[in-house]
Amino acid sequence: MLTRIDSEQREYEILSPFAAKAAESAGRLREEALCGFRTAFQRDRDRIIHSKAFRRLMHKTQVFIAPEEDHFRTRLTHTLEVSQISRSIARGLQLNEDLTEAIALGHDLGHTPFGHSGEIALARKHPAGFRHNVQSLRVVDVLENNAERQGMNLTMEVRDGILNHTGDTLPATLEGRIVKTADRIAYINHDIDDALRAGIIQETDLPSGPISLLGATTSKRIDSLIRDMVCASGGKNEILQSPAHLSAMTELRTFLFDHVYFAKQVKEGAEQEDIDRTIFFLYDYFLEHPDELPAEYQRICMQDGYAEAVKDYIAGMTDRYAREMAILKKGHEA
Repeated sequence: MLTRIDSEQREYEILSPFAAKAAESAGRLREEALCGFRTAFQRDRDRIIHSKAFRRLMHKTQVFIAPEEDHFRTRLTHTLEVSQISRSIARGLQLNEDLTEAIALGHDLGHTPFGHSGEIALARKHPAGFRHNVQSLRVVDVLENNAERQGMNLTMEVRDGILNHTGDTLPATLEGRIVKTADRIAYINHDIDDALRAGIIQETDLPSGPISLLGATTSKRIDSLIRDMVCASGGKNEILQSPAHLSAMTELRTFLFDHVYFAKQVKEGAEQEDIDRTIFFLYDYFLEHPDELPAEYQRICMQDGYAEAVKDYIAGMTDRYAREMAILKKGHEA
């Protein structure tokens, strides 16, 4: 029988001295009894996987809004790809895979419906603005409740990795820093794949320099970037990329912003203006009718104010639910 103490001891025997150790976790927001079998980071991973917010990612846009084909990525498949890439890097560097996986699985829990277009719309409408990484932390700290506790009560290391997976602040752990880069590796490569599938770009459109260095296929590029990070970071107390690979990845990211993310075809039938109208309508409607919010959000009205509760409710919606709710409420107003 493998106990939590056995697993914690194995971390000291197997992992790099630079790895985060579960037994040395800074703890949780609220103290709770330790699990007999799972480490703190394993427990966090399980809580995220079994959450309602994680399940909703299946019906949230990554880039392509309401695609007709089945093979385009969703926010959930993006999350799983980030998790796989992150774990591969962590394994190669002998860092803590459990912590890496927990951060990766939780990093996008706060994303809005309609991908980044929804995030832009909600940021425009909500007086305090909106950032999905901040909302992801709010999901795990406040919004994801069950009969036993408010929030998931995750460890400080996982919370830090979720909050700082994007933006200028580096996560405190190497495992969190892996996820920060793996997130970019994942979306750059799977967004190229989806854009090719959609016919928005052609293979010949891709910048030749990065493709020559990293590879002509998604799997080769991801493999090259993983190997580079492991080689560049091995034996060091930091997560690095070689200058050539970092430059190639940056060039591909710039290409995507210029030719895919802002391409009209990506949002076919769902332009930013349309998404703005949906988000703005829902926000105004529920701000005027807070009594129609679900019970858990009415409690937030009392704790944090109506605007915060409305923002939380809309951010948690799936694409389909947001559209259907807007249609329903407009019908009531007619």
